[in-house]
Amino acid sequence: MSCPVPAPALKDLPRVAGDLKSELEGFKPTNLKNADTQEKIVLPSAEDVAQERTHNALIAGVENFKSSSLKRTNTKEKIVLPNAQDVAAEKTEKALIAGIEHFDQSKLKHTETQEKNPLPNKDVVLQEKNHLNLLNGVEHFDKTTMKPTTTAEKIILPDTEVIEQEKGQRQLISGIENFDSSKLKHAETCEKNPLPTKEIIDQEKSA
Repeated sequence: MSCPVPAPALKDLPRVAGDLKSELEGFKPTNLKNADTQEKIVLPSAEDVAQERTHNALIAGVENFKSSSLKRTNTKEKIVLPNAQDVAAEKTEKALIAGIEHFDQSKLKHTETQEKNPLPNKDVVLQEKNHLNLLNGVEHFDKTTMKPTTTAEKIILPDTEVIEQEKGQRQLISGIENFDSSKLKHAETCEKNPLPTKEIIDQEKSA
């Protein structure tokens, strides 16, 4: 027989905040606004229907598959033998690996390494000295040892012949630019078309 659970004391009940309590007491359902619920049903497209049909057909085919319709097959294992070239290459590789694994270091001969540092000859030393002297002279050049110089600008005047040619060219250009066409005289062009003589006609016929 279960024992009855005693009712909780007033002090153990949950308390509601004062501002929330006043809002709940002053709540009026008439303040609510009427809202219409719109139920939207989205129909699947033709592509979705086709995919669904394909999926259902695949599942139905898997579920209703009959293993009795399968035919028995025998697996044939083919072993391809290596040719003479492959056998020779494999033998060479195995011999090389065996030689590396069983290599006897005691058969090696002792050798001494000689480090050679050839000194430069006389010509190389002289070139190096000249190069260093040139660099030293450029780096430590004293500008105070330079003397001031004045650059003289020379203007070459044209001679008499060049001046006369320039004058003649200017007069020619001026005459062309200031030419007065009203000073030209009227001329008539006579077009001459001489007829061939009898002798020329006879020569033409005899040719």
